Amino acid sequence: MSGDRVPTIDAHHHVWDPARADQPWMTDGMAAIRRPFTIDDLVPALDAAGIDATVLVQTRSSIDESLELLATAAGSSRIAGVVAWVDLTTAAVADDIAALAAAPGGAKLVAIRHQVQDEPDAAWLGRADVRRGLRAVEAAGLAYDLLVRPRELTAAVEVARAMPGLRFVLDHVAKPPIADRAWEPWASRLVGFRDLDHVACKVSGLVTEARWSAWTVEDLAPYAALALDVFGPARLAFGSDWPVSLLAAPYATVLDAARRLTAGLSGGERERVFGGTAIEVYGLRVEPARG
Repeated sequence: MSGDRVPTIDAHHHVWDPARADQPWMTDGMAAIRRPFTIDDLVPALDAAGIDATVLVQTRSSIDESLELLATAAGSSRIAGVVAWVDLTTAAVADDIAALAAAPGGAKLVAIRHQVQDEPDAAWLGRADVRRGLRAVEAAGLAYDLLVRPRELTAAVEVARAMPGLRFVLDHVAKPPIADRAWEPWASRLVGFRDLDHVACKVSGLVTEARWSAWTVEDLAPYAALALDVFGPARLAFGSDWPVSLLAAPYATVLDAARRLTAGLSGGERERVFGGTAIEVYGLRVEPARG
């Protein structure tokens, strides 16, 4: 990586076409985003915001989607990395990861993710077959994104503590109960990551955990402050969660909120949150714009 500044990274966004494949997590209240979203739809917002590159993240438990995301990344210089899905519980998980890495766009495979939040078992991450799959992720040199709510946070901390050689990335600060103005058990469980230096956290998805039509930056501030206290700027990464975030705000508003929430940091610390952390944890190769 070269250039005059640290590249600015959006570490979490999606693309999809519900007409081609169902998105089971989309509820009736999400009609506004039940339409196709492509990387070309996002690029104007990236340009306006000065975002150099992005990380594209899976939304379905589907190898087909993983292959499609990698192919999308292969055709876009703006996508620096892909967080894909494989079945961690299958004995063939190492072969499945290798097949993704060998597919078109496979060079941009940087992490694996599963919708742990949708598993009936809150301790799913502690299962022997899941741990075996996570060891395959580690052996492949990839990171693992933790998509959990407060219910699964205890298991997430336990698996991270048990696997110090695997880089973990906690998505959406584990979805704190902002809309309810609640704090526990989210807060006390999040603190379990404090001394786990191999775990990073995305400051993403907060606006959609708040009341979509009536949130303020002040509503988000206590939750972001705890994330900063637990992880520090060196382990925090900005992510827009576009286009899910459109349920609550335009792209520019989400980015502005993140900047306001981190306004007290030094310039170098903000560079970590808005680029350096994502580059390090995902091993991204990004050339910044000059100037």
